[in-house]
Amino acid sequence: MYRDKMEELKKWKNSSNRKPLIIRGARQVGKTWLMKEFGKEYYEKCAYINFDDNTRMNKLFEEDFDLNKIIQGLKIESGVNIEPENTLIILDEIQETPKALKALKYFFENANQYHIVSAGSLLGVAIHEGTSFPVGKVDFLDLEPLSFFEFMQALGENDLLQILKNNDFDMLNVFNNKLKEYLKLYYYIGGMPEAVSSYIENKDLLEVRKIQKKLLDAYEQDFSKHAPSNIVPRIRQLWNNIPTQLAKENKKFIYGLVREGARAREYEIALSWLIDCGLVYQINRVNNSKVPLSAYQDFNAFKLYLLDVGLLSAMAGIDAKTLLEGNEIFEEFKGSLTEQYVLCQLKQCTELDVFYWTSNTGMAEIDFITQIGKNNVPIEVKASENLQAKSIKSFIQKYNTKINVRTSMSNYRKEESIINIPLYLIGNIEKIIK
Repeated sequence: MYRDKMEELKKWKNSSNRKPLIIRGARQVGKTWLMKEFGKEYYEKCAYINFDDNTRMNKLFEEDFDLNKIIQGLKIESGVNIEPENTLIILDEIQETPKALKALKYFFENANQYHIVSAGSLLGVAIHEGTSFPVGKVDFLDLEPLSFFEFMQALGENDLLQILKNNDFDMLNVFNNKLKEYLKLYYYIGGMPEAVSSYIENKDLLEVRKIQKKLLDAYEQDFSKHAPSNIVPRIRQLWNNIPTQLAKENKKFIYGLVREGARAREYEIALSWLIDCGLVYQINRVNNSKVPLSAYQDFNAFKLYLLDVGLLSAMAGIDAKTLLEGNEIFEEFKGSLTEQYVLCQLKQCTELDVFYWTSNTGMAEIDFITQIGKNNVPIEVKASENLQAKSIKSFIQKYNTKINVRTSMSNYRKEESIINIPLYLIGNIEKIIK
């Protein structure tokens, strides 16, 4: 299973200004696999150390920051003779030993000849709990679930993937129906590596759903294990309410739907916890289309999405027949799945900051808006081939935007003011526009 982030790891390895690297991401998105595969492919040796429930490593880093002693200890623990010129040091679940996290600073300042990559599922949460964090002394890489492009590659559809990545619109039109079937399959399976691997091996969608449910259970157990006990109920309430919020026509997050009479201040810490874990994306409203968009955020109005479209379909209880064959239940929820899918592709395939826009009256809404180059680009999401686009037309009229995108099940087409990008191609939005 190939991950596009491998290219970034190769650049990191060869960088003249390389710092110890921290890979951030939610549980089970493939951080350990990526680090080990990187070490196997691009280094002679790989010294892997897991800090989870590892008292020896706690003691090793408890003493002081004598880097020679630490390297000696890592050699013994991993069973690998660590040599800076040919060994990748992998420190997994590093948040379990906060002083190991702090030690990365000293490796950067005093022993930068060593290639160190680390990862932690709850690193975003860990750094808020009094941990001395090596700000400016480390590089970061964020890992999300597999994108639709990576999913196609995992399924062995390399020829289809090639025409997708090359924006070969003529060939895409020929294979449009086949790509739409793969897209529906991705809505169900999503990009969690274990779910994708299971489908590749067994072609059993019921087994995929069991794996997704197990992952969702594991996340809920993490709430109890790692979060302060007084906010655990609120974390659960927010988490379990996301499908309900996304099923609404107006997807702005409303605390009153979590619990009657609920107020934002009661849930601020719980929400931050979910975001820091990498389990949830918060997309804020903007009230203008000036550059930069980030200056026009309304922090009191936002939408919440899960990290993966397959997990959303699992939480919503959508079965394979509903999704792949379509029926009334799917018709009601397909808008939510499609919007979740588009947001995930923007996060997985680009570095773009993503917002959404509504008019002051609330009569018009643009699902997403982002800045590409010097242009603010509104993105209207359509779950089917219905190309009525009243909101985006009123937005164009109001702000006179030069580049406007509608993404739908229809083929690529360029109209007078709107570019229609097929949903299966939205991860390539930057390349298409540039």
